[in-house]
Amino acid sequence: MSNDKLTIREMCDTFDVTPRTLRFYEAKELLFPERVGQKRLFTKRDRARLKLIIRGKRFGFSLEEIRQLLDLYYKGDGQLSQLEQSYDLAGKRLEDLIKQRDDIDGAIDDLREQLKWVEKMLTTLRQPRKAG
Repeated sequence: MSNDKLTIREMCDTFDVTPRTLRFYEAKELLFPERVGQKRLFTKRDRARLKLIIRGKRFGFSLEEIRQLLDLYYKGDGQLSQLEQSYDLAGKRLEDLIKQRDDIDGAIDDLREQLKWVEKMLTTLRQPRKAG
């Protein structure tokens, strides 16, 4: 095997993914390893694509969005289309994440207030009652 190609095990070790994940991305036509008998050999191109797939998933992009971005790389315009679309998609994703964070922060604040109220009620209910 040539040094510029990795086996499925080497890809798994390098990128901390499972063989099942690599086969899934291959089935979804996101990766295109070379086949030598039963072996899959991953090229530098596959490694670069996997890096982008992992990053895209981490940012919350769908596999279809990732595929579209990866396909733009080969459009032949020096990555202009890919970078423009990546920028637009990333900007929208950032807005979504900020909104989600704001929603979560609001929910956390509400829950803290609810806990304070429950603590106050528990303290009140646990106090011995005075005989009247």
